[in-house]
Amino acid sequence: MKKILSAVMMFFILQSVIGQSRMTGFFEKNKDKEQNLESAFDKNLSKENIGETIKKLSEDPHNLSSAKDKENAEYILSLYKQWGWDASIETFYVLFPTPKTRLLEMTSPTKYKALLKEPALKEDATSGQKGQLPTYNAYSADGDVTAGLVFVNYGIPEDYEVLDRMGVDVKGKIVIAKYGHSWRGIKPKVAQEHGAVGCIIYSDPADDGYFQGDVYPKGAFRNENGVQRGSVMDMSVYSGDPLTPGIGATKDAQRLNRLQATNLLKIPVLPISYHDATPLLESLDGLSAPFEWHGGLPFAYHIGAGKTQVHLKVDFNWDIVPCYDVIAKIQGSKFPDEWVIRGNHHDAWVNGAADPISGQAALLEEAKSIGKLLKTGWKPDRTLVYCAWDGEEPGLLGSTEWVEEHEKELKEKAIVYINSDGNGRGFLYAQGSHALEPFMDEIAKQVIDPQTKVSVFDRRKSSRLVTAKSGEERKKISDEKGLILDAMGSGSDYSSFIQHLGIPSLNLGFGGEDEGGEYHSIYDSYDLYARFKDPGFQYGITLAETAGHAVLRMAQADELPFDYTHLTKTVDSYLQDLIKLMETTRQSTEMENQLIKSGDYAVAEDPAKPFVVPDPKPEVPFLDFSPLQNALKKLGNSVDSLNVVYQNNLKSGAVSTEFNQELYRAEQQLISETGLPRRSWYKHTLYAPGYYTGYGVKTMPGIREAIEQRNWKEVQEQIEVDANVLDKLSVYFNRMTNKGSQ
Repeated sequence: MKKILSAVMMFFILQSVIGQSRMTGFFEKNKDKEQNLESAFDKNLSKENIGETIKKLSEDPHNLSSAKDKENAEYILSLYKQWGWDASIETFYVLFPTPKTRLLEMTSPTKYKALLKEPALKEDATSGQKGQLPTYNAYSADGDVTAGLVFVNYGIPEDYEVLDRMGVDVKGKIVIAKYGHSWRGIKPKVAQEHGAVGCIIYSDPADDGYFQGDVYPKGAFRNENGVQRGSVMDMSVYSGDPLTPGIGATKDAQRLNRLQATNLLKIPVLPISYHDATPLLESLDGLSAPFEWHGGLPFAYHIGAGKTQVHLKVDFNWDIVPCYDVIAKIQGSKFPDEWVIRGNHHDAWVNGAADPISGQAALLEEAKSIGKLLKTGWKPDRTLVYCAWDGEEPGLLGSTEWVEEHEKELKEKAIVYINSDGNGRGFLYAQGSHALEPFMDEIAKQVIDPQTKVSVFDRRKSSRLVTAKSGEERKKISDEKGLILDAMGSGSDYSSFIQHLGIPSLNLGFGGEDEGGEYHSIYDSYDLYARFKDPGFQYGITLAETAGHAVLRMAQADELPFDYTHLTKTVDSYLQDLIKLMETTRQSTEMENQLIKSGDYAVAEDPAKPFVVPDPKPEVPFLDFSPLQNALKKLGNSVDSLNVVYQNNLKSGAVSTEFNQELYRAEQQLISETGLPRRSWYKHTLYAPGYYTGYGVKTMPGIREAIEQRNWKEVQEQIEVDANVLDKLSVYFNRMTNKGSQ
């Protein structure tokens, strides 16, 4: 594999052509000035300083509400002030549960009491510190339950469909699910919907352990006692403080009663290691698990629902705690009411060297470099806002509360939000608003990968070519000339910006050669990070260059670099995908109903196992996608006309402030004020985390999820909603064109 990758990299090196850097949005006379600014910015960056920052900020546990969390926020504040930024801490007050009781024991057929603890290691200097949060899932319900245990694979909806066909009911049972294939909060959510009274989540070594490589401390992967902490708040309903949906969680904010919060679970949940999971799973009897459900433990996996009984007890301190957001600004010299916002959180579950301090260190290095530029007499044209968020880990608390508190101002002033989180050695990953694809393409082709010395764009493309699963996929990747941004789901601090307010957003980072199992454990430490994640801290510099150039170009652009042609093409691809999804659903329904009617349904299952024949599904109707198709056609025409005005502005060397403001506010036209069905906090019609995927994105989610739920009436309603939104955007662009042509 390494030889193939090297050959592909050599191809890109030989094919590279040195020419004038492309820089959309700048008058010709200003391109050299911007290039010189970025070069000066790069020279101020220090990988040694990034390493020192990671060590300093991760030297002690610093979860939300801890003394070290506040100390880190105040230290970050002092750095900004030292570098010449106008900085302050904005404090919110949020619900954050911490455990009082954690008990898991098997009561039959044998006795076993789970350790629920990660041991300190002599090779890891911080692993034995005081002040570590114990292993738990935040926002689990309080509970004390004893019941039979059922293995549910990854605990996602399709797994319960298999259990239904096997005749297994989890009602009144405690389920045990593997981490993976979905965000952790989906597992207890689906279990609760199926009547389970408790949920245990464990890391299976096939997904997160010795099947991946040597375990820590010999290698980077999760050892048998490692546990993934994490929130199980139902963020697919809304993120942020559960008690103040839609408003900032200020000290005097009106709060819900905790039992009224619709994004909180009603069953107890607990994460465990594969050491603690082993005796539980090994004791299960009953049906053998399907082949693909088996993990990496050395015994046959069974479904259970028989003799194995477990006792699960958890209860929590349900405290309102301070949440410290550090907000630093440099006022723009020309356009002070246009903001370029950059953010990364600073809180962690324990020490958090990788998640989030590696990203926070890169962001601070950007801020330091910009501070040095200020000392030369330079000032940004637009206002820069750098943010160190608190409370991201429990549920994007700090960023969401800040966005909700400043909603009106952000809708007027926010040009873009640029996010990062954990960072490591490897390849560029980039998600974001698709009107920003050409903008990020230009940057990705100019930032150099520290290992291969080709652009981070070329390295990313070569990796995708090597890992392509078919010739067709390989050809498609090879034919791509520019960077394609992935759609944004959730799981980091961009969510409230784009999905609640419709502010254009980017999420940037590097990884892929930094695999490990330290995630949300006591082993996410400086020692592990420096050995395995980014030795030499080179990719901290690469992230700082990538995000920093994006900040500087947005701040200095004569005409803001939004290209809505790319948005139109992307929406068209989403539409074609939805039409295919409808056809696939229709065909699979017809095939399944045929099998049921013919009595051959058992062919689809292992004939040696019992199975339950389902009732035939209702036929899939033919739905009318023409409103969307017509709206997309109109949008394409309006964007073509807008592009003429855009290019004429660049040629003439004159762009009005109003035109630029309308460019960055255009994404807000994609907001539906009524929000998505059953979760109105999510208002963007193109992007949302899936209702049953959590972090994973659903594009055109109103339509897509209605198809997946076979709610045909809602599919047609959401087609109309999305068509109306696209029509609204077309009218908006036509108005811009008419004013710009006058």
